[in-house]
Amino acid sequence: MTSTAQKIIKPKLGLLELAKQLGNVSQACKVMGYSRDSFYRFKQLYDEGGEAALQQISRKKPLIKNRVPEHVEQAVIDLAVENPALGQLGASQQLQQQGILISSSGVRSIWLRHGLETFGQRLKALEKLSAQEGIVLSEEQLAALEKAKHQREAHGEIETEHPGYLASQDTYYVGTLKGVGRIYQQTFVDTYSRVAICKLYCEKTAITAADLLNDNVVPFFETQKIPLLRILTDRGTEYCGKVECHAYQLYLALEDIDHSKTKARHPQTNGICERFHRTVKSEFYDITFRKKLYGSLEELQIDLDHWLCKYNEHRPHSGKYCYGQTPMQTFRSTLHLALEKNISAAASSDSTLASNLAA
Repeated sequence: MTSTAQKIIKPKLGLLELAKQLGNVSQACKVMGYSRDSFYRFKQLYDEGGEAALQQISRKKPLIKNRVPEHVEQAVIDLAVENPALGQLGASQQLQQQGILISSSGVRSIWLRHGLETFGQRLKALEKLSAQEGIVLSEEQLAALEKAKHQREAHGEIETEHPGYLASQDTYYVGTLKGVGRIYQQTFVDTYSRVAICKLYCEKTAITAADLLNDNVVPFFETQKIPLLRILTDRGTEYCGKVECHAYQLYLALEDIDHSKTKARHPQTNGICERFHRTVKSEFYDITFRKKLYGSLEELQIDLDHWLCKYNEHRPHSGKYCYGQTPMQTFRSTLHLALEKNISAAASSDSTLASNLAA
């Protein structure tokens, strides 16, 4: 049974069940907002045909004789997959050029019947067909998929293939400690496994941003024997500047780490870090500041490290590639993806070098 059908029959089943529990039809109808006549009609249908009968009375029966011919409907579906970027008017006009007469509203009716009414749904149909049949995509289809990719990135949906492929870094303002001053947290999150590394500072500069990578992040990836390929940050002054005179940019160049920047005034592009900041605030800072008074930055860092250990090692994560595992479990179980990618990249580089030398 589809989710739409379940939504249709759920209130009616709820009415029947409530009347059974209360033992009072009038009271149940008053609570659920139905008349007694509707209750007895639902009860008779349910007794005779079960849940399917309740669904049938709520759904308009289609007039098959008013539908377009099957070959027209198939042509509309094929065009929706072939060129998913076309709207209903554009699809109608293109079909008319092929000698198939159908209005734009008729196109939309067919899309609705087959779950193709939005651009995203048509793209999913295209991706599914490509994966199943291995078809060669046209220029229009490739452009549509690329457009969808950029839209996903603008809404925080990041393309990542394995641990170390893409990391996210951001600065989080923790607050002010008496006798210490302003506290800033440099946050690093591996976008694939969601492993998080954090360090606290009293200032927000390019040096502190680079210090997190130098002291914690790069050594971590070296122990795992995989490289960090690319890092995503916002356009803050601690991350962006001229390479020759900016500590963070210089460090990335020395470590051969590519740097990607978020879209201006779109913090959701770095949504993985933003979501982690909400988590660390609600699960750590909001609690620890009510339990304990901190007199130094080091003392707070120790408690933050303890919480990060629980977050990475013991807390199941609902990330896209975690499947209920902890971030470190995800990281370890998918290390082979990064290792295989590095081996294939090295082999490709060696073959290119050999061919250049031979030439």
